[in-house]
Amino acid sequence: MKTIIYQTFPRLFGNFNEKLIWNGSLSENGCGKFNSYTDKALAAIKDLGITHIWFMGVIRHSTCTAYQDYGIEKDHCAIVKGKAGSPYAIKDYYDVDCDLAEKVKERMSEFESLIKRTHKAGMKVIVDFVPNHVARSYKSLMKPAYIEDLGQNDHTSCVFDPVNNFYYLPGQYLELQREEAEEDFDYSEFPAKVTGNDCFKDVPDRNDWYETVKLNYGVDYQNGNEKKFTPLPDTWKKMLNILLFWTDKGVDGFRCDMAEMIPVEFWSWVIPRVKSHKNVSFIAEIYNPSLYYDFINRGKFDMLYDKVGMYDTLRNVICGKSNVNSLSACWQSISNIQKHMLYFLENHDEQRIASDFFAGNSKTGIPAFAYISMLNTNPVMIYNGQELGEQGMDEEGFGGLDGKTTIFDYWSMKSIRNWANNGRFDGGKSTVEELSLRNEYRKILHFVSKEKAFSEGHFYGLDFCNDYSSNRITSFLRKYERELLLVVINFDSEAHEVNVHIPKNAFETLQFRDNTASKTKNLITGKKNISALTQHSLFRTKVEPNYYNIIKFRLLT
Repeated sequence: MKTIIYQTFPRLFGNFNEKLIWNGSLSENGCGKFNSYTDKALAAIKDLGITHIWFMGVIRHSTCTAYQDYGIEKDHCAIVKGKAGSPYAIKDYYDVDCDLAEKVKERMSEFESLIKRTHKAGMKVIVDFVPNHVARSYKSLMKPAYIEDLGQNDHTSCVFDPVNNFYYLPGQYLELQREEAEEDFDYSEFPAKVTGNDCFKDVPDRNDWYETVKLNYGVDYQNGNEKKFTPLPDTWKKMLNILLFWTDKGVDGFRCDMAEMIPVEFWSWVIPRVKSHKNVSFIAEIYNPSLYYDFINRGKFDMLYDKVGMYDTLRNVICGKSNVNSLSACWQSISNIQKHMLYFLENHDEQRIASDFFAGNSKTGIPAFAYISMLNTNPVMIYNGQELGEQGMDEEGFGGLDGKTTIFDYWSMKSIRNWANNGRFDGGKSTVEELSLRNEYRKILHFVSKEKAFSEGHFYGLDFCNDYSSNRITSFLRKYERELLLVVINFDSEAHEVNVHIPKNAFETLQFRDNTASKTKNLITGKKNISALTQHSLFRTKVEPNYYNIIKFRLLT
């Protein structure tokens, strides 16, 4: 079965408040809850064709919201991005975000119930694992009693010590920009810890990950990146305990934040140990293509982000900055591991397709999503709101007007509010355009789930042997047993009559005879026929603007 991931941010997904205030607090703007993912909500997500849900921002992180009745103080605003805080500045690896609970005291039970509901709905659960950095204020209140806290036994008089969990700047105070309007005292940290993006300065700037501190996996960055892995670094053991803790909660996979900033030796050590406990999936957020093979082969990851290759190239194609010929280089460069590459068009780090900063039109994402979903057996991901044309054009607070949906502020998404319809999750308030777009995403995902040629079959690209009337048209074949799919995708704003040539090598590679009689069906129009593919004549089909066509051939002999 093809893996289809739905990335969702609980803080925003279940928040139906329409009266939002710029930089508003929890009490002003509200927050979604674990319980917002009702059976109806999960069934509707499943109906899209989803196999896995990535619940982003589950683990408790730094925030400007206090829960003093539960011993949780608010963080200094100088080390928090936005009022709600970044979900990637983890404050307690063994706890969940209090904001997401109806009853704070029962927050972990509420999350465990969400896991069970998701499994009952027929989907698996993915959560974030943030191994590279933690909040500057990290202190676990909920860790098991037998586990020592991060930094508890560190030697703070040296920059690097392989037994330490953090890196330090001895004798130096951390200096951060003071937020005069929020606090009447400066944040104090002595000695200063090294900032999460490998910033060995006591005065990190606003472009650094100043709200986080770097974890030490036994690499001495200031002495030629010397690796000291014997004896086993303490951080390795602590991270294994954290992964096993969440695995025992019923989690089925981990999206590993900035995995490439952690030595691959750690991954090759920890992933097999976790998998021997339970066969969970590991997804690496990784942006350096030179590391891809190492993280698959040595690191044992199941999936890798394909941002630098496929996402960046598709974005240029959608925006008219590149033609479709550039796409072939993406899958050709990683052909041996393509099945591991996680394709996406949106996530929390990227601008929305419908935003003014990207395409300004959600429909232009349809041919691109069809392309990444049908190209091979690799996993595909969509981000909540993408299927409804969420624009990302709100100026929420810290997030700002940037074409993205904020991960730092208390906010909600209009398209999701419309679809959720105050908890009915029936699209009752959605516009015709929103429902039409969602149906297109659903159609694509149902094609790739139903047709084994997509989920399990072989691939053959046709661009190299065709010269179409537009450089915004691409085509390929998928084959499974006696079924063959011809896919033609049109990124152009105009319809095109396309004449497709199938070369002799395609018949040989996919092992089907030239000019074999076939039952054909256009999966888009439903039209049926009897015909045959042959290298000696062109196959003619029409493709609508910003759309795709699928012709299914069932070989008769």
